[in-house]
Amino acid sequence: MSEEQAKIIIIDDHPLLRKGIKQLIEDEEDLLLVGDVGSPEEGVKIALELDPDLILLDLNMPGTNGIEVLKQLRAEGVASRIVMFTVSDHEEDVVAALKSGADGYLLKDMEPEDLLEELRQAALGKMVVSERLTTLLAKALRNQRSATSGPDIANLTAREMQIMRLIAEGLSNKMIARRLDVTEGTVKVHVKNLLKKMQLRSRVEVAVWAVQEGVTRHPE
Repeated sequence: MSEEQAKIIIIDDHPLLRKGIKQLIEDEEDLLLVGDVGSPEEGVKIALELDPDLILLDLNMPGTNGIEVLKQLRAEGVASRIVMFTVSDHEEDVVAALKSGADGYLLKDMEPEDLLEELRQAALGKMVVSERLTTLLAKALRNQRSATSGPDIANLTAREMQIMRLIAEGLSNKMIARRLDVTEGTVKVHVKNLLKKMQLRSRVEVAVWAVQEGVTRHPE
């Protein structure tokens, strides 16, 4: 079973929270906590050493902004899924985190069983956002595009439309490649092209827009 376990690291300055998450994960056969640290510096270090499947990263730590830590992790080449784990439900924090490369944004007040499910989904490569933030995020993205004509899918190819729908399901490039039986590099090219055509800056914006516009259904 060990080879199927999703390896998780927590970077958070609250010892009690880290202990609580550790105890929560200990009883799950498919999840394995391989590291929990209270400082961003140590977090970056063990992330590079352990190459976890998923990193839970606090947004606000003493003297440090979690988004800057996120950027550092990405700059260091950390390919793990990184999910912000925070008490902040402020629109600007959610948008900034996702646009900076976060793979999700979860609130610390969620129910334990819901957190476990979101961790599993994130480890599988899906984008995870706390349910009550979805509407907020969609509104923020609409406001940012209010001065423009907004996304246009008329020029998307059939393959780009297919990939857009899979992005909306929360699938990573690797999972999309497996689903479509193509290379991950091919998927990356399609994603780049559809972002340009839709005048969007991230796959998160694509996902939220597609869900809000009701274009997530696959044609039979």
